[in-house]
Amino acid sequence: MVDRSDDELLRECRAGDRRAFEQLVEKYQKTVFNIALRMVRDSEDAEDIAQAAFIRVYRKLDTFNPELKFFSWLYRIVVNESLNFLRQRRRHETLDERSTAEADQAAVEGMPGDEEPGEETEQKIQSGLMELSVEYRAVVVLRHFQEMSYAEIAEALSLSPGTVMSRLFRARERLARALGPYLGRAAERRKAGAS
Repeated sequence: MVDRSDDELLRECRAGDRRAFEQLVEKYQKTVFNIALRMVRDSEDAEDIAQAAFIRVYRKLDTFNPELKFFSWLYRIVVNESLNFLRQRRRHETLDERSTAEADQAAVEGMPGDEEPGEETEQKIQSGLMELSVEYRAVVVLRHFQEMSYAEIAEALSLSPGTVMSRLFRARERLARALGPYLGRAAERRKAGAS
C-alpha cells in the first residue's frame, strides 16, 4: 500500500470514505496512545483516551482548518482529552496524591533486584513526569517523547513558542530535582561496576 499524505486522506474522509479515516487511525494510533500513556500512566486509560480522541477527530473533521498540520491538531485533541481525563479523575479520587505517591514508591521498592536498568530508569522517569503539573507534563511529552519542535508544540497546545520554552525549562528543572537522587545513585552504580 502506498503511504498517502494526511491531506489526501482528510479529503477522502470528508467525502465519506471511512477506509481513509481508518488509515489515519492506523498511521497515528501508536503515537496517540503513547502521548496519552505518558500523560496518565495507565495503559487502559490511555487506550480509552486514544479512542475518545479519534472519535472527536472524526466528529470534528469538518472544523479542521486544512491550512494547519493535521498531526498538530490531532495532538492538541489527545492532550486535551488527557487533561480532561486527569481533571475528572482528580475530582473522583478518594486517595490523596501523597498516599498514591507512597504506594508507587512501595511498588518500586518491592520489585526484584535483577530488573533491567532500562526498566528501572523508565519507571523513575514516568514517576517524575507524574509529579509535574499537567501543563508541564504535556510540553515534556511532546518535546522529548514525540520529538516535536517548539513551533509544533505551540500550535498543538495553542501557546506561544515563548510559553512553550518557559514551561519546558521549568519542567526540566523540576524533573531534575525529582530525579536527582536516583540519577546520583545510578551514576554511583555505573562507576562501581566499571572499577
